[in-house]
Amino acid sequence: MPDSGYPWPISTTRLDNGLRVVVSEDRTAPAVAVNLWYDVGSRHEPAGQTGFAHLFEHLMFEGSVNVAKTEHMKLVQGAGGSLNATTNPDRTNYFETVPAEHLELALWLEADRMGGLVPALTQETLDNQRDVVKNERRQRYENVPYGDAWLRLLPLLYPPGHPYHHATIGSMADLNAADLATFQAFHQTYYVPNNAVLTVVGDTTVDEVVTLAEKYFGAIEPRPDIPPAPDGRTVPATGVPAVETVVTDVPAPRVYVAHRTYPFGTPGYDVVTVLATVLGSGRGSRLYQRLADGERIAQPDLVGAYGVDLAHAPAPLIATATARPGVSGERLAEGLAEVVDELAIVPVTPTELDRAKALLTTAWWRQMSTVDGRADALSRYATQFGDPATVAQRLPAWQAVTADQIAEAAAEVLAADDRVTLTYRPEEQP
Repeated sequence: MPDSGYPWPISTTRLDNGLRVVVSEDRTAPAVAVNLWYDVGSRHEPAGQTGFAHLFEHLMFEGSVNVAKTEHMKLVQGAGGSLNATTNPDRTNYFETVPAEHLELALWLEADRMGGLVPALTQETLDNQRDVVKNERRQRYENVPYGDAWLRLLPLLYPPGHPYHHATIGSMADLNAADLATFQAFHQTYYVPNNAVLTVVGDTTVDEVVTLAEKYFGAIEPRPDIPPAPDGRTVPATGVPAVETVVTDVPAPRVYVAHRTYPFGTPGYDVVTVLATVLGSGRGSRLYQRLADGERIAQPDLVGAYGVDLAHAPAPLIATATARPGVSGERLAEGLAEVVDELAIVPVTPTELDRAKALLTTAWWRQMSTVDGRADALSRYATQFGDPATVAQRLPAWQAVTADQIAEAAAEVLAADDRVTLTYRPEEQP
């Protein structure tokens, strides 16, 4: 497999109703991945409607005009396929991987819930899934140690009114307050063909996919007045560090250090991606070498750094560490900040750079090695950058990053006077 580029064919067709259909043929196995990206996530949610995009991730499995409740999942799994959905601030995606002979079934199911969810949506279904989301919030965010870190970091990174200020899980107050008609209107606004990309990768042809897409999606009406998402690309630097300490029931102090960097897909974020790998990926990273193996103030398996790939605002770089027994949160925060600060003044070595690029190359080709991984990537680049073929630019961009660029980026976006530090501290034991 080559080190860069995208060695499979890519075809894009736009139906009359605006649906973009991306096809990448791969005959190596008799399977197809169907991936549908809607350009709606938590950044699109108006005031008072937080959590709507994520709730629809649940509602879209609860029946539509021609598919009874829970039948979507049963039909796909009964055909030997797998399926799921995810929501983030930028988008919602629905995806299935099925034997190639069941491609038509998967496309019919996706079309039916795009065009036929609202007539089938009942108050009972809405109330039931609201309860499911509440339970998810308790299980994932509220009732696990450090679980609400993302809920706390976002408001510290992005000011009130910014589209990334709130998390995808949303506000339970907003979800409870909205009535059935409000949810129906939200679906009719965003879950429309001209706000979606349908990608199919695998054992099929362009003609087959486009013919089936026309058959099942072609009659769904577009919406000409989709509201634009608020512009979040500018976040004024405050010049004042944001610091929050949470005293709660956690087993050990943990620190998160976060910075706003550049939007995903820009040259600056490509540099940050390599920087984050140098900083916090694995045992060869600077954080591990310094805090876990050197000073021994951080637990070895609980130290790292990563970027969050947000495409429409300065995306966060987050470094985190959990203290060893006897180490205070203050000492850990000091050590974490020191390692982050040194990125601007201690040059990245050729060995560090080669290691980071090797890790990123492996991760990239691991995703590209599956039809579902490729389908998701093509949907992403079509939705966020207008052309699925630009997927081929990402790996070469990482491979071209230099040590000087990392130092320059660190000096520009990792300044201590614009840093977010979130510390969890255990409650005092009697």
